[in-house]
Amino acid sequence: MTDRKTTDLALTDDAASDDAASDDAASDAAASDVAASDAAASDAGISDDVAADAAPTDAAPRQRKIIHVDMDAFFAAVEMRDDPALRDVPLAVGGRPERRGVVATANYEARRFGVHSAMASARAVRLCANLVLVPPRFDVYRAESGRIRNIFRRYTDLVEPQSLDEAFLDVTDSPACDGSATRMAEQIRREIRETTGLTASAGVAPNRFLAKVGSDWNKPDGQFVITPAQVAAFVHALPVGRIPGVGRVTGERLAGLKVATCGDLQALGVATLESHFGRWGKRLYELARGIDDRPIVPHRVRKQLSVERTFDEDLPDLDACHYELERLHGVFLERYQQAAVADRVRGFTVKLRFEDFETTTIDRAGLGAPELEVFAELLEAAWDRGERPVRLIGMGVRLAEPPRVPRAGEQFELWPGGW
Repeated sequence: MTDRKTTDLALTDDAASDDAASDDAASDAAASDVAASDAAASDAGISDDVAADAAPTDAAPRQRKIIHVDMDAFFAAVEMRDDPALRDVPLAVGGRPERRGVVATANYEARRFGVHSAMASARAVRLCANLVLVPPRFDVYRAESGRIRNIFRRYTDLVEPQSLDEAFLDVTDSPACDGSATRMAEQIRREIRETTGLTASAGVAPNRFLAKVGSDWNKPDGQFVITPAQVAAFVHALPVGRIPGVGRVTGERLAGLKVATCGDLQALGVATLESHFGRWGKRLYELARGIDDRPIVPHRVRKQLSVERTFDEDLPDLDACHYELERLHGVFLERYQQAAVADRVRGFTVKLRFEDFETTTIDRAGLGAPELEVFAELLEAAWDRGERPVRLIGMGVRLAEPPRVPRAGEQFELWPGGW
């Protein structure tokens, strides 16, 4: 993910991916980083490994070893590395304020002023008068990302990138470092630093959700390990406000149910949660228990690129929706340029979630650039289906599969499957 997402904005690669959905939308699976409370944070990073070395038995399911690596303020870090004059100043990478630009990433100095990614550049400058704003160089970021992914693949073929600056690795069967996921993560971070001059943080755990928790725990340039034996206590103390998908609005609704921690949430059954949060209720039930069985999927083909925002206060009318759509479009264009998918666009989508959580999506087939006018027309059609206050707006493009290109030394089979 670029380095940090706001609590009300989601940047999604695929509608089916739980790692990319709205931070505040209660019915969407999510991708915000999560941190745990101090009460749950015994220093697991010193443990021998995330999973027992004993061979699996029929009585005990085989434990996975998942590493999540997240680069620290990636875009900004690249700019500071390449221009030493930027190293000790508050810095943001993004579009110009006068052109409704959006911050893609801010360094840690800028974050002390409240500047963060997906924030309007104009607001960022108001928050930090000395902010240095530089345009993104996505070609450079992509090149660095490629070097980092090459490091990952020295340890496992099961690498699932989430964006240019983060990825999941399944190292369950990796023989590196005598099979120790903890030592692999340490070595990967060291190789990244030596190869690129950049720092990364890592989380090691039995599943994706908890590995993502760990990568955020000791940022920047840190590492945290959650062993299987620590999962129950760790998630029990985890504040619900740090669960993926729980932003301000959903957090307030949970507070109304007297739920402050995952331990509190565990007292509520699936039926109760679904009655309050729809499909998202089941996901809340699972995450509150540290359950996440999603596999690491290499070479996942991006089917959709989208952004969405949930508002603290519902938008009362169509004019307000148009205003917010224009702001969201700027965020989307930043994401679109980073993804380099212009030749794969096959359709356009707008989603609205009304005040009562009813959701409608308008989809239009088509090629070409994602112009604001196209989304504005879809917005009006979606509004006509409800004509009532709106709590979430999403917009995006559908993508065709990329053409299959053989790797070096590889040829396509004339007879798939052999003789």
